[in-house]
Amino acid sequence: MKKLLTIFALAGVLALGTSKTYAQGDSTQVEEQPAAEVVTATADDSADLAATEDTSFHQQIKDKFIEGGPPFMWPILICLILGLAISIERIITLNLATTNTKKLLGQIEDALAKGGIEAAKDVTKNTKGPVASIFTQGLMRSSEGIEMVEKSIVSYGGVEMARLERGLIWVSLFISLGPMLGFFGTVIGMVNAFDAIEAAGDISPQVVAGGMKTALITTVGGLIVGMILQTLYNYLVSKIDSLVNAMEDASISLVDILVKHKLSK
Repeated sequence: MKKLLTIFALAGVLALGTSKTYAQGDSTQVEEQPAAEVVTATADDSADLAATEDTSFHQQIKDKFIEGGPPFMWPILICLILGLAISIERIITLNLATTNTKKLLGQIEDALAKGGIEAAKDVTKNTKGPVASIFTQGLMRSSEGIEMVEKSIVSYGGVEMARLERGLIWVSLFISLGPMLGFFGTVIGMVNAFDAIEAAGDISPQVVAGGMKTALITTVGGLIVGMILQTLYNYLVSKIDSLVNAMEDASISLVDILVKHKLSK
């Protein structure tokens, strides 16, 4: 539940920032119209101001968004916002799940030498992260033999791996959905362009170029969303792989420590 609230909160912040950007663009245009009417004698200054507005990044994004058509661009933007929110939440969670396995194994070995299994369990319970949780499950089965420890580690390792991969399916969905929505907008835009040509009764280069430009903007938007989310997705997958490898190596080391500890008794 907390993770869902975090995702929705991040999505709300991103959506609020986007809406503020467009609102600021609108207010800038409204405020600059009276100023342009007052300073009629300075035509060169107004031309420079218009050129500056045209080169503004936020203004260009807003113009392209409107040219692409809000009915098609808003779903693409929503895919980007939700995908970014889930990706940021996963990045934070995975970074917090990273554990110094060498240090933890050293603490467990010292605890086993001084206080036995119970002292080792206290160390793992007081340590956050999937590796410590797996160690706790393995130590709880230590009285049943090394084989049970290994089975417990493997079983609970699968559970922790599923938790690490939680949310990736939605990021993958938005990676596919963004470009598909862009292509859908392009097809609809092309249909509208041909309708305009049919209504005009003549193939005008201006009508064809304008319709195709509007139609292709949605594809560009969808591809941008896909590229951004794909980059984050690959980072998340690589992070999960490194955590899983660390868990496997640490689990083998834990079994070796337990064998060594029992043999030394």
